[in-house]
Amino acid sequence: MILLATVTLCCSAVAGTLALFEPAPGRAPDKLVADRAVIEPTPRTPAQIPVRVVGAPFEPNVKPRER
Repeated sequence: MILLATVTLCCSAVAGTLALFEPAPGRAPDKLVADRAVIEPTPRTPAQIPVRVVGAPFEPNVKPRER
C-alpha cells in the first residue's frame, strides 16, 4: 500500500508540474492548410512503382473442413 501511494503521489506531482507549463486552454490559432492540388507524376517518377511479392498469395479458407 505504501508503494502504491508513493507511485500515485509521484505521478500526480509530475502531471501537475507538466500541466503548469502547458499553454492556457482556449481557442487554438487557425492552422494553415495546404491546397489540395493533384501532383502529376513526371516521367522520372512513375505513378506506381512495381514491387516484388515474396511467397504464396493469400487465399482465404472458405472451406475449413477441406485442406
